[in-house]
Amino acid sequence: MASERIHRRVDSLLDEADQAIANEDWTTVASRARAVLRIEPENGDALSYLAAAEMDQVLSPPTPAPSETTPTEIPATATNTPEAERRQLTVMFCDLEGSTALSQQLDPEDLRDVIRSYQEVCAGAVARFGGYVAKYLGDGLLVYFGYPQAHEDDPPRAIRAGLAILEDMETLNTNLHKDKGLNLAVRLGIHTGLVIAGEMGAGESLEPMAIVGETPNIAARLQEVAKPDSLVISDVCYRLLQGVFHSEALGSYSLKGISAPIELYQVLAESGAQTPFGVGAASILTPLAGREQEVGLLLDRWDQVKEGLGQVVLLAGEAGIGKSRLVKALNQRLADQPLILRHLQCSAYHQNSALYPVINFLEGWLEFRREDSSNR
Repeated sequence: MASERIHRRVDSLLDEADQAIANEDWTTVASRARAVLRIEPENGDALSYLAAAEMDQVLSPPTPAPSETTPTEIPATATNTPEAERRQLTVMFCDLEGSTALSQQLDPEDLRDVIRSYQEVCAGAVARFGGYVAKYLGDGLLVYFGYPQAHEDDPPRAIRAGLAILEDMETLNTNLHKDKGLNLAVRLGIHTGLVIAGEMGAGESLEPMAIVGETPNIAARLQEVAKPDSLVISDVCYRLLQGVFHSEALGSYSLKGISAPIELYQVLAESGAQTPFGVGAASILTPLAGREQEVGLLLDRWDQVKEGLGQVVLLAGEAGIGKSRLVKALNQRLADQPLILRHLQCSAYHQNSALYPVINFLEGWLEFRREDSSNR
C-alpha cells in the first residue's frame, strides 16, 4: 500500500510539472521535479524536467526587482553564493558535422527544424542513461554524467549514451533523407576527470551548474579528433571500462592546449559484459584484502551445497564497497572444481523489464548477434 501511495504521489507531481510546462511556469516545474527526485533520485522524467527548467533560467534569467539598497550596501547574493565542489565527472561533447554547409543548403526555418530534430535525438539518448545536457552550443551539446546527479557507473553510462546517439541518428537520417534528401553526421568525444562544479558568472550571465577544469577541454578536443559518426574516448575512460566495450586504438595524440600526449580509442560497440568484472581474463584485478571472513563464509556455503544442501546467499551493501569483487574472488577460488557457473546481471538501464537478466543471459549463451535475422 505504501508503495502505491508513493507511486501515485510521483505521478501527481509529474502531472503538475506537465501542466506547469504548458503554462511556461518553470519555477513550478523545477519545484515539482525536485520533489520527485527526493522520492525517486533516478526518475528520468524528473531529471529531464529539472534540466529544462534550469536551462530556461540560464537562457532567460528573471529580471531583478528594483533594489532599495544604497550604493554602499553589499547585495545579499554576494554573501550567499553556493560553494563549489570537487567532482569526478564524465563529460561528453557532441557536434554536428558540416553544419556550415547545411546552413547554405537550407532555408533558415528548415535548418532550425533539422537542428531541433538532431538535438531531440541527442537529448533523448542522454536522458535514457541519466546524463544532463548542460548547454546547447549552436549545433553542439555539452553533456555531464555525474553532475548534478551522480551514479556509480557514470563513465559507461556516457559511452552507452554516445552509442545510442549514433544508433538513433540512423533512424533520424532515414526520415531526413526521405523528406529533404539530407544525411546528418555527428562526432562525439568523452573524457573522465576531476572538475570544480558550481555556480559561475554574475548578473544575467549567471550559470548555475558550470564546471571548471581540464576535463571539458579534453572532451572537446576528442570530439574534434573523431571522424564523422564515431565516438572517441580518452585512455582514462578506456582503463576504467576495459573489456566492457569493443574499441580500436587510435594511437597517441597531442591535443591543442593539452601539455602531454593522450592515447585515444574509438568505441565500436558493447562487448556484452555489464562491468569490467564480467570480462574474465581481460580484467587485471589487484589482490583482495580484508575480506577473509566474507570469503570464508561463502566457501562454507559452497561446502554445504556439495553435501546436497542448497544455499542462497544475499550479498548487500553500498555501491563501491566491493560486492562484485568478492563474487569474482569466489569464482577464482572455485575455478578448479566441477561446477557449472551461470552469471545473470541486472541493469539500471532496463528497470522496466523484470526478465532482462534472463533474456540477456540467453542471448549470450545462444550467441545471438545484433546482425542476426529473425529466422536464425
